Amino acid sequence: MQRYLAVFLLMMGSMTMMSIAQEPKIATTENQAISQLVDGLHYAASQADLNGYLGSFTPNGVFMGTDDWERWSRPTTLDEYVKERFKEGTGWTYQSVERHINFAQDGQTAWLDEIIVSPKWGRFRGTGVVTKQNDTWKIAHYSMSVLVANEAFFDIVEINKKAFAARKTN
Repeated sequence: MQRYLAVFLLMMGSMTMMSIAQEPKIATTENQAISQLVDGLHYAASQADLNGYLGSFTPNGVFMGTDDWERWSRPTTLDEYVKERFKEGTGWTYQSVERHINFAQDGQTAWLDEIIVSPKWGRFRGTGVVTKQNDTWKIAHYSMSVLVANEAFFDIVEINKKAFAARKTN
């Protein structure tokens, strides 16, 4: 009986070690897939590639811009906005310089945050939620915010107050 118990425990330990050994590889593969998705989104935007850009999102994905009214959802407002912006063959260019990805326990949902840089506009933060659908990662929600250096914060607050007051927005 003890011999069977020892063999059983040895087998269970080996299986546990195998799953632990494989876990980082799976996470690395999924991290790479998500990074390729988001890098592909940024690349498609820089190339004014409508299908590549919109194809990065879920059918009901949302993009949050930097202004308070910019909530673009698929398939209506985001698709229309991007189609209009890309029709002249120009988009926008952002490159990720830092990215962090975290996974939900089910492995089918992840969230990310990244620092992205535009040669024209400077530094931004992008945050997003991605979901795995039919073995393919898609962006369900992406939000972009302007980064403000702490040293410049009070000056920016005053500029924003004036701009929103001019719009009569709270």
